[in-house]
Amino acid sequence: MSITVKVNPPSGTIVLDRPQVRNALNQGMIADISQALSDLHQEKRVRAVILMGAGQDFCSGLDLKELREAQDQEEQDAQQRYQEQWLAFSELIEQAFRFPKPLIAAVDGSALGAGLALAAACDLVVASESATFGTPTVRRGLASGLTAPLLTFRVGASLAARLLLTGEPMPANELAKLGFVHRVVPSAVVWAAAQEFAQQCAASPVEALQLTKRLLNETIGESLLAMLHVGAAMAAAACTTEAAAEGVKAFIEKREPRWP
Repeated sequence: MSITVKVNPPSGTIVLDRPQVRNALNQGMIADISQALSDLHQEKRVRAVILMGAGQDFCSGLDLKELREAQDQEEQDAQQRYQEQWLAFSELIEQAFRFPKPLIAAVDGSALGAGLALAAACDLVVASESATFGTPTVRRGLASGLTAPLLTFRVGASLAARLLLTGEPMPANELAKLGFVHRVVPSAVVWAAAQEFAQQCAASPVEALQLTKRLLNETIGESLLAMLHVGAAMAAAACTTEAAAEGVKAFIEKREPRWP
């Protein structure tokens, strides 16, 4: 398993557990998170779910080595695999949005690219004082098809443009001022701060929480769900370009890209 699941009522915690690659998301981890959400949905002792990373980072984004493997395939096979990869991730994001219990991201270290999208799919975000959020996707010749609509929904198009177009990360304290991060705490107590949010949510009846999440994410955020599907298709298309091939290769080889 690429994750660890713990139950500490009133919360359940999903720990992304690939610290050797900074908790990069591969297809196996995406499937494991989805299954864990389904399991915690059924667990009556769990009133809210905390998502966090093992080691020094929350999540460094999609596993580019897996993307590189797809690039080495025949063109038609590669395109199908890109579509499958992005569809799986978009389905996970939609599952998070439709999840009936509050989701709380407990972010320490970096939340980058798809990792930022994963945090943005959560209802509440707790971050350490040293946490950073960014999407360097454009610097890899790729497109942030899911992060773009999520950021726009959470904090607006202006901040989304800054993060998406520059690729520069932003610190937790700055994002707290803009409303994306809800609480900034020392690294040692990130999970405890998330648990406090879980306890506050658990003080309300289940039905009220479920209806409130539906109001926020499925009524107010109705157009977002449609944009996620479009974004996934655009992100998959971006993977087929020469720029993407060079950007991913350069990242794996730990060098600056030489753009075509």
